[in-house]
Amino acid sequence: MQSMAKTLTADDILPLVASLTPRERLRLLRLIALPQGADAPVYRSVPPSSDEFSADEEPLAWDAEGWEDVG
Repeated sequence: MQSMAKTLTADDILPLVASLTPRERLRLLRLIALPQGADAPVYRSVPPSSDEFSADEEPLAWDAEGWEDVG
């Protein structure tokens, strides 16, 4: 079972940001400044893992659940 990740604070992250090279710091700032929903550059820099979008069920099976009594 996977445990929940610890919630980070700005104080936790600032030392990491300070240790970045100037080029990586600029890249981070650009990623932060992207409009909401513009994830394409992020996925280009870190592609999704092989199991990120996989499921054990049939892809559309979850859409059908719970609609038996409607109508």
